[in-house]
Amino acid sequence: MKPGDDIAIPKPAQGSAGFLPTMRAVLWSFFGVRRRSEYEKDSVRLNPVYVIIAGIGAAALFVLTLVLVVRVVVS
Repeated sequence: MKPGDDIAIPKPAQGSAGFLPTMRAVLWSFFGVRRRSEYEKDSVRLNPVYVIIAGIGAAALFVLTLVLVVRVVVS
């Protein structure tokens, strides 16, 4: 690239994914099981705000589940 060239920032696709498809993508990423083609599709159509919210929610649910399991086992 030459100095002064504009960087093309991709715009979200018209059919951008809602919260449930975003949650599904985040949950699959927790398992580490994603096809490259699915990842590339998701990177274009997923809303970053939804990804952050879904990631925080899934992480909190995971931690709460672990705490619950430990309490049941210890008691």
